[in-house]
Amino acid sequence: MLSLNQPNSLRQLTTQFAKAGILEKILLRPARRIPVKQVQSVLAIAKVGLESDRTSLTQSANANGSSRQVTLIQAEHLAVIAALCGLSEIDPALLRRNLVISGINLIAAKSLFKDQTLLLKIGATVLEVTGPCEPCSRIEELLGVGGYNAMRGHGGVNARIVKGGVLSVGDTVICELSSHQQD
Repeated sequence: MLSLNQPNSLRQLTTQFAKAGILEKILLRPARRIPVKQVQSVLAIAKVGLESDRTSLTQSANANGSSRQVTLIQAEHLAVIAALCGLSEIDPALLRRNLVISGINLIAAKSLFKDQTLLLKIGATVLEVTGPCEPCSRIEELLGVGGYNAMRGHGGVNARIVKGGVLSVGDTVICELSSHQQD
């Protein structure tokens, strides 16, 4: 517990979030170049991916599965990407990220410290952010000239599923320190 008399350390500050987020949309990618399918709920399978998403169909050599089992984008970044592309708005389905989250900084959900793990809890499901989700070269085709650079830094994050469960639109999203590190 933090003392009110002590200044917060950087380690402590990186574990504090102003509020919870919300899962706004769930988008599944059945295969490459096939339109995404928007659903209200989906089963997240630990170490595998989202049921019916193409990433869940590929086995990983890593014991914990791929570092890109789920892709997430911050809803607030959609307006930034649209503005940088000269568009009034962007349909998140074009960007092909699985989960659209509002109200919480997804970039901050990746710990700055190698010995400190932050976890995203969405309903009963637990994800670990593994890094940024960089845009692919196809984004120019979808958003027009400059679309690739508009997405850089705003493309969301990749995550692995630590604990599976059902994800549903409207679920609360919280970020917290891994329980084994809260002693």
